[in-house]
Amino acid sequence: MALDAPLVAVLVSAFAMTAIVGVRYLLTSGLFAWITARVRPGHYKGLDRQIRSEIAWSLASAVIYGIPSGVVAWGWRAHGWTRIYTDVHDRPLWWLPVSVLVYLLLHDTWFYWTHRWMHRPRVFRIAHAVHHASRPPTAWAAMSFHPTEALTGAVVIPALVLLVPIHVGALGVVLTIMTVMGITNHMGWEMFPRALVHSPLGRWLITASHHQRHHESYRCNYGLYFRHWDHLCGTDAGLSQAFSRP
Repeated sequence: MALDAPLVAVLVSAFAMTAIVGVRYLLTSGLFAWITARVRPGHYKGLDRQIRSEIAWSLASAVIYGIPSGVVAWGWRAHGWTRIYTDVHDRPLWWLPVSVLVYLLLHDTWFYWTHRWMHRPRVFRIAHAVHHASRPPTAWAAMSFHPTEALTGAVVIPALVLLVPIHVGALGVVLTIMTVMGITNHMGWEMFPRALVHSPLGRWLITASHHQRHHESYRCNYGLYFRHWDHLCGTDAGLSQAFSRP
């Protein structure tokens, strides 16, 4: 029986978004792995088997991220479901940077609380142990998730674009920040200058030095972009001295 046109369009959109997420992961993680090999030769020595596992889990996560993104993208084009706009003058210009910050803060809030939930012992064994099997994490580990964990991350941006207005260019900025920070936080070394990491601003931002401490101690440093929830909830354990940039 032939599929009707709308269903075909949804399937094509979901497939396209899955391909985009997967290729984006391979290119960006590959780039930062290449940088690591140049800046820290031998840093991932002996981790070939782990890296293959990280890539396999990440490509599976790409499917889980791609499907809801594809459905929402189809809904935006075909029915105007979302709050994404393309004319920069549809909203005040000040909303462009503010919308990026709003998206990052809301995403960070969702990530912090779902991440803490996934560290409950029973949930950890089911959903989060896959990610922590990377010891130490590498640039390939940013999307190395069990499907349950991938699903909690995959719904965030599709849900936000249905609720919070954002220019398509600002959305691109959000997705770029999400991708870059997800990778750089897992590289196993600090690429940002010590002057930033140890500055008053650095006290509120998450980089590899902060997230590595989470992979060392598990019960701390749950945030994604910002440290305010960790500060407020008493879960900020500071930086990993082992991976701070000298």
